[in-house]
Amino acid sequence: MGASDPVVERETQNKEEEEGGGEGGGEEEVKDVEKGEVVVEEKVVDSNSNVNINNINGEQRGFNASMMQTLNPTNPLRIVINGGRRVTAPRIATPPPSQPSRQAPRIATPPPSQPSRPRSISTSPPAPTPTPQASRTALNSKKYTNKISLFLFVLHMILAIGLVGFLVFKGIQGLILASESIKRKEKRVLKYLLPQVEAASLLSISLSFSWQKAVRVWPKFMVHFILWSSFFLSLSAGILLICFQKPATDGVGVCFIAFAIGNGLYACWVSQRIGFCCKVLIISLQPVSKFSDLNQPTYWMLGTGFLWMSFWILAVIGALNFYFPPLIIIALVLSLAWTTEVMRNVVNLTVCRVISLYYILGMQSSTQFCFQRALTQNLGSACLGSLFVPTIEALRIVARGLNLLEGEDEFMFSCAHCCLRIMESIFRCGNGWAYVQIAAYGKGFVQASQDTWALFERQEMEPIVDSDITSSICFLTGVCSGCICVIVTAAWTAKVHQPFTATISLLTFIIGYLMTRIAMALPQACVSCYYVCYAQNPDNRLFDSTIKDRLSLMKAGRDVVVPTPRVPHRFRET
Repeated sequence: MGASDPVVERETQNKEEEEGGGEGGGEEEVKDVEKGEVVVEEKVVDSNSNVNINNINGEQRGFNASMMQTLNPTNPLRIVINGGRRVTAPRIATPPPSQPSRQAPRIATPPPSQPSRPRSISTSPPAPTPTPQASRTALNSKKYTNKISLFLFVLHMILAIGLVGFLVFKGIQGLILASESIKRKEKRVLKYLLPQVEAASLLSISLSFSWQKAVRVWPKFMVHFILWSSFFLSLSAGILLICFQKPATDGVGVCFIAFAIGNGLYACWVSQRIGFCCKVLIISLQPVSKFSDLNQPTYWMLGTGFLWMSFWILAVIGALNFYFPPLIIIALVLSLAWTTEVMRNVVNLTVCRVISLYYILGMQSSTQFCFQRALTQNLGSACLGSLFVPTIEALRIVARGLNLLEGEDEFMFSCAHCCLRIMESIFRCGNGWAYVQIAAYGKGFVQASQDTWALFERQEMEPIVDSDITSSICFLTGVCSGCICVIVTAAWTAKVHQPFTATISLLTFIIGYLMTRIAMALPQACVSCYYVCYAQNPDNRLFDSTIKDRLSLMKAGRDVVVPTPRVPHRFRET
């Protein structure tokens, strides 16, 4: 070995000096990697292959010429990546070549080695790409929306609770301290009215869960079934009330029959829309199975609604022993309608937040947290929407009806388009699609309505959302429950005390309708989230080509759909 020994010693010393000098930089790089500030490229070099000197990393390129000459080209260099840290295998001095060191060394060219392959790293599927609007700050907004509406609703609830408590007290007072005639009257009301109303409340709760479960399990069948069962049930309720041959029951019965005729015409008119509605309903209900507790807000709202209605009917009985009973009962009915509509929209906002976050971020959020948010930050928007959305929808339907009946009359032609244009302008500022962005981004009701409709216009989806009949299906489901309650309680009351038949029929219909609408908020919210989240990000991997194919068919004129009455373009420009 003779002359080669000094060369080996110099190699070892130089390597130790370079390792010692680079120790500080190595530690700094490791710290950066742990913080996620440095991207480590992970490579594996086959130990059986030869390593070319030109491919050695930066540390080996710093060696001096003598080291390069005496380094065995077949020396393996392994880079091991463990837990995000780069650890270099210790370098061992290679024995010198057998030929003397004085001889000019010849650098051997290694045979071509196999290309290094990057180590495969198992990663979870990428989450859907959020749009720029879907920032964490916006999604976690803590501000209260529509505070004036929230204040008015809280004030209304304080007054309603006070009025109900006072009227219950008056009812009890009439049973204990009033004259014998008033006592007999109130006892008769308690005996022949209270049991039917309480039974209708329990029956409506059972029906509401049955309808919701059936829609979730058999959506395609239930859409057809609800459309036509609402026609037959309302017609049957009207005929039954007319058969009692009382002026009050005859008037209520005629209203039910008139509604049944309109319902039948509507079912025939939308028959060509049912296929696409069923398809969207099936797809939009798929995420529900991922959230086992998504129905808990519905349980809470229905339980609260049952308790409130129990006290409410006692207040109606107490109103009979107070001044102006008809006005007080009308005020109680309006208060009940607003309160239950707010309960329905609380469920709507909860489901919208859970499902929209699933579409936007691909995450499974807590239903309990979303329910608390709907009861606090977003309650003002629910109160405002509960007041205006039903009114705007009803007036919009009337305007579209006038647009269909315009005929040849120039005056009717102008009035119809004027009314429809006004209602569509109002509809942009207040619509049921707004609850998705209220729940997801914490926007106010008016801003969310405008932004949502702008999304639909940007994606050219107005004809699709206009022709959607999901809200009509949910409405008719409530009508079905109300008619069933009317048939049961009317037959019961006619048997025990016929003079109360008309009053009980109206009360039980309202109760059955309102309770069922609370339960049907879940499928309606799922469909709303599907449309709005698609309009926000059509390229999301969670969406299929259902809406895109529908738009293509409509643009190509190959989709046979009854058009929804809209303002012609020549009137929009003026």
